[in-house]
Amino acid sequence: MEKELQSLQKFYDIAIAFLINYGFQLVGAFIIILLGWFASRAVYRFLMKLFLSQHLDETLSKFIAHVARLLVLGAMAVIALGKVGISIAPFVAAIGAISLTAGLALQGSVSNYAAGILLIMSRPFKVGDTVSIANIYGVVEEIKLAYTTLRNEDEELITVPNKRMIGDILVNSFAYRVVESSIGIAYDDAPQRAIEVIKAVLHDFKELSHEHQAVIGIAKFGDSSIEIGLRYWVPTKSFFKTQYEVNLAIYQALHVNHITIPFPQREIKIIGEKS
Repeated sequence: MEKELQSLQKFYDIAIAFLINYGFQLVGAFIIILLGWFASRAVYRFLMKLFLSQHLDETLSKFIAHVARLLVLGAMAVIALGKVGISIAPFVAAIGAISLTAGLALQGSVSNYAAGILLIMSRPFKVGDTVSIANIYGVVEEIKLAYTTLRNEDEELITVPNKRMIGDILVNSFAYRVVESSIGIAYDDAPQRAIEVIKAVLHDFKELSHEHQAVIGIAKFGDSSIEIGLRYWVPTKSFFKTQYEVNLAIYQALHVNHITIPFPQREIKIIGEKS
């Protein structure tokens, strides 16, 4: 029991001596950290106000403001450690080693963040545009620093890493997507009349883009029919639905106007054996 009391007395003496020697330094370090906290918040608010007044992207603005805030806090922490006599050299070496290890382990994630910053700054697309990349398409719903989310007609949410959005071929068709289709008519029918009928059908569809005019003409001459090609733009969120409705309307219009859609035909000749 006496030994334990002696140990406690030694600990108490050491603590008192430490407070006597470093008490003012600890108070000063605490005040520095407190000032750093308020200063970092002030820097964050100032930068956000500045960036938003310049109409800089909100995601990029928050990222830069957060980095600046962390830098201010880090600088004040270094000053506070020096105030109490703690050398920061070992911490700097340790942070460097940890940063290198983390960078090698997370190089894919880091490249996503770097690509996200480039996307936000270069703006190859914006929220609401239709993009197609790596045989995947959808309407841009959100652009984050690490990834971009798309939503297709089936209400599926597609998450694409930003390094793919930068490093691959990207097609931006804005709010619409093009339909490329064709329909065959008989050689006995007038192709110009069929084209006019199809144009009238497409004109009656309010869902189609009237900014991009539909293109209709003879695509090729087939074995059994003249192929009428058509290209028109539909909203991405109703791509297949609108396309199917247009196909039905074209079929009915051709039928009403007595324009024939022929089926494939083959002429077979049988050569008999000579007796």
